[in-house]
Amino acid sequence: MFNRDFIVLELASILAGPMTTMFFAELGARVIKLENPHTGGDPTRAWKLGSERPDDDISGYFSCANWGKESLACDLTTPAGLEIAHALAARADIVVASFKPGDEERLKLDYATLRELNPKLIYGQISAYGAADPRPGFDAILQAEAGFAYLNGEADGPPTKMPVALIDLLLAHQLKEGLLLALLKRDRQGEGSYLSTSLFQAGVSSLANQATNYLVAGNVPKRMGSEHPNIVPYGSVLTCADGRELVIAAATERQYRELVGAIGLAPLAKDERFSSGQRRVENRELLLQLIRAQTAAMDSEMLAAKLTNARVPFGFVNDMAAVFEHESARALLLDGRVDGHQIQGVRSFTVGGDAVDLKTPTPPPHFDEHRLDIVCGLLGYADSDVARLDNDGAFGDLKTS
Repeated sequence: MFNRDFIVLELASILAGPMTTMFFAELGARVIKLENPHTGGDPTRAWKLGSERPDDDISGYFSCANWGKESLACDLTTPAGLEIAHALAARADIVVASFKPGDEERLKLDYATLRELNPKLIYGQISAYGAADPRPGFDAILQAEAGFAYLNGEADGPPTKMPVALIDLLLAHQLKEGLLLALLKRDRQGEGSYLSTSLFQAGVSSLANQATNYLVAGNVPKRMGSEHPNIVPYGSVLTCADGRELVIAAATERQYRELVGAIGLAPLAKDERFSSGQRRVENRELLLQLIRAQTAAMDSEMLAAKLTNARVPFGFVNDMAAVFEHESARALLLDGRVDGHQIQGVRSFTVGGDAVDLKTPTPPPHFDEHRLDIVCGLLGYADSDVARLDNDGAFGDLKTS
């Protein structure tokens, strides 16, 4: 899809920006990640579980969004570091940046500045709340601000964030789409583009039926655990006699009839209390009580077989080990070796077909691993230039008095 001449410059960290640029790495682009030398690089390098190697700067968290990239330590606050960043931007096809509003202008890494160096540049700007709100934002905060935490959790429990950085991932998908549109525009019109989006807007735009339930019906959604506000049973967790849990989703009238028939409750298909989707919503608790009482006496494999035969959607509640026993999950695995150690990750892009040419990206980089490859190999600096840049603090630890 892309080749190594297509360059993506990442001026971002944590997850939203890195996940956006990893998409291009998986399609073959050369992605260069500039990292802050005074913090040891992307903060996620240090976000480790207790079982991870303390001497390795490639944490499990870092590796989820940084396959296929090259790392360069670069102090953007120094003239020497800015020289490198500008030289890379002049060569880049895409820049993805996640500065706090105003910092990009202060650092002279804003679109207006870089466009003077590269008129065909596509610049994707990420913020927490947009240009008018300078607050920094992490995903947990945005899940709260955008309504997800309020909606998530059990009815009698506290607001609960999702166990992944959902808002970051939603933004990454939004920005990838925008960048692809900008590439199409550049191909047709020969022009660069400026794109911006915020974590808050990415979250709000993904509220889907929960937002329109409020906007159309005036209903402020409440926490319902795994249940669905518009459909019953949908998302309902059933615990079988052997203790195994599964989730059912009878979203259509046919599926509801087949469900109650399969579990031995066929009369419920004609029961007036449950005769339509709306009536089932009105009588949610009674219906779920009847279904759970029936399935609690059934073995999980027996119930699964009955639901399969009836073509009723269901799935087991899997832990992470069980997830990766699934053939489709294993097909997404990325495998590599770093310093003699096996490392695995998961593709961020799952679409296949004859229009997609997925590459096998290299493992996530160590901090500043590609300094010479980038500065000398790509930018053409001589060894004496690298020494000058180093002495002037481009890579951190300013050496001049």
